[in-house]
Amino acid sequence: MSADALLKIAGSGLNAQLTRMNTIASNLANATVVAGSAEEAYKAKRVVFSSLMMNPDQQNSLQGETRRGVYVSEVIDDTESVKQIHEPGNALANEEGYVFGSNVNEIEEMVEMLDASRAYQNNVSVVSTAQELMTRTLDLLKV
Repeated sequence: MSADALLKIAGSGLNAQLTRMNTIASNLANATVVAGSAEEAYKAKRVVFSSLMMNPDQQNSLQGETRRGVYVSEVIDDTESVKQIHEPGNALANEEGYVFGSNVNEIEEMVEMLDASRAYQNNVSVVSTAQELMTRTLDLLKV
């Protein structure tokens, strides 16, 4: 595997984890939002990753190069049910006095954020190590 391929794989991981962190931040920002119906209530978003492994004999027709790594295949709504909250004084309340809150669990989101942050840091370490190895290799060639 070339250093270029290694950097592209780590870069794809960085992009994927950044998308995951942005999605988690959006979930946390909407955690306390309420709506007038269960259908309108904010539903937590989840990022679905897929691996991209192409045989070295196959080439990407757009870029003429082999591609490997991870990518975000889709962002889906969490299937957990939304919260029904009794607030008869709320302007959004239905006839029974209920509003519907998001299904975001702040504790789960913070754990996900820590996991995404750790994965991002690991990919940064891969890039830093690869850069250091390339620099050392160039130093050996100078002699």
